[in-house]
Amino acid sequence: MPVLRTDQTGFLLDGQPFRLLSGGLHYFRIHPEQWADRLRKARLMGLNTVETYVPWNLHQPRPDHFVMDGGLDLPRFIELAAAEGLHVLLRPGPYICAEWEGGGLPSWLLAEPDIRLRTRDPRFLAAVDDFFDRLLTPLLPHLASRGGPVLAVQVENEYGAFGDDTAYMEHIADSLRRVGVDVPLFTCDQPVDLERGALPGVLATANFGSRSAEHLAELRAKRPEGPLMTSEFWIGWFDRWGARHVVRDPDEAARELDELLATGASVNFYMFHGGTNFGFTNGANDKHTYRPTITSYDYDSPLDEAGDPAAKYTAFRDVIAKYAPVPDEPVPAPGPKLAVPAVRLTESVGLLDGVAGLAPRIDSMRPLTMEELEQDFGFVLYETVLPLVGPALLEVEQVRDRAQVFVDGQPVGVLERENHEHALAFTVPRAGGRLQILVENQGRVNYGQGIHDRKGLLGKVLLDGSELVGWTSRPLPFASLEGIPFETTARTPVGPTLHRGTFEVAEPADTFLHLDGWTKGNAWVNGFALGRYWSRGPQKSLYVPAPVLRAGTNEVVVLELHAGHRALTVDFRETADLGPTEE
Repeated sequence: MPVLRTDQTGFLLDGQPFRLLSGGLHYFRIHPEQWADRLRKARLMGLNTVETYVPWNLHQPRPDHFVMDGGLDLPRFIELAAAEGLHVLLRPGPYICAEWEGGGLPSWLLAEPDIRLRTRDPRFLAAVDDFFDRLLTPLLPHLASRGGPVLAVQVENEYGAFGDDTAYMEHIADSLRRVGVDVPLFTCDQPVDLERGALPGVLATANFGSRSAEHLAELRAKRPEGPLMTSEFWIGWFDRWGARHVVRDPDEAARELDELLATGASVNFYMFHGGTNFGFTNGANDKHTYRPTITSYDYDSPLDEAGDPAAKYTAFRDVIAKYAPVPDEPVPAPGPKLAVPAVRLTESVGLLDGVAGLAPRIDSMRPLTMEELEQDFGFVLYETVLPLVGPALLEVEQVRDRAQVFVDGQPVGVLERENHEHALAFTVPRAGGRLQILVENQGRVNYGQGIHDRKGLLGKVLLDGSELVGWTSRPLPFASLEGIPFETTARTPVGPTLHRGTFEVAEPADTFLHLDGWTKGNAWVNGFALGRYWSRGPQKSLYVPAPVLRAGTNEVVVLELHAGHRALTVDFRETADLGPTEE
């Protein structure tokens, strides 16, 4: 593979002028058996490069445990890109934002009560250095300097929107170099933050989604020499629960792309293919109000969530063809889809007693946070004894993020961080009543100072002004469904419940799980965690990748936190429903 260089005005590849035509494609948001398909479609749109972030929290779930196989086999993803004739831009963070849980930072960092993330806190820097050693050492053969496809590596991510500590950025760059990264480094920031996030001697790139000529002129004014590049050309946007599905007119986006390419600049689409926040991996934003991101990361991209070309695919391909060769092959057709209506969920088990009893019980004077429980995702069930009878006021200092409250197994209310709720009145029916609080981590904040986002019940819990002490905490991460004691459903379940059913498939294909009539929870197919659903929308379906299914009998499990469909059925349909749109 040729090596990327820069001169006074642009990039050089093997000594010849080169324009990066790249697209975001996050391997961790795509089923690994579909990587090759998505990469092929990137090449066919006219791209010569793909870009990916690296989620530290998945690769290193515990300080002493590192994972790089299966859906996290980054070397294989890079090899597949090379086989397709594509270069790679690597963005290893350590912070990635990406609307991803915690911005990709592992939750175990927050077990240190006073740690300062993305700073020169020695504990954070030591963890970063260890992560880079583990991640990058096996990736060194894939650098362009050693014959691989990785042309350049990013230093941190939009740091100018967070801080201005050049010494911190220098440490991150030095750590990359120390491991052996000898390809060009680059930073990326929004134009207004460029100087705060830039690093002397490192290529600075800009992120934006409109007014391309204006922003690139601003970049040139700040960097008179070197390549012009936007590392994130925003051609769509992400969605949050309770809002509308954000879309962008394809023709308008294509005009902006044309304006950008006319300047001679290089580009990386954010996103070319968004994919899915499978399981519990979505992030959240908190600009005075907590807003969790939905499961779908469709992003209104040229490839939709199922990997099918959308309107932007053809529009962008036509624009690219004005500036660079585009493969003389047809636009790929949509993949086959599967429908299985009215699948009955015939087995169930209650969460508060039937499932929680399988979880380890940790006793303490106060509720323990998820980080203290060494837990990344999912739920915690807190329990204590109520010391009084009659009307009572429960006050929780901080709910992170959604707490369902039960007295003797009966629901008495919900406290939501998003609605700034922290107090609940109810009646205690008997002496020694059991208080249970089921807390859901709805996604750690992925942007700004809010990334110091610990989960569970934080601070004191008061009952009529007196602190409740003597708690048990049960972590419920749902890392696996093995061993859950399902039984045939004899009557309509009350309270949080896991439901299970089976369905038959002749030939696996992509499909979408629709949960009309259900309220809120999570879903799995054949043990694969599809993600969260919520009747508030906008998203009304969950993407099921074809490789998750098998010919013959398949299993679907739904965790319903409130009230399920009266008939306890779900549908698999051929089309997605991402909700009403907002342009």
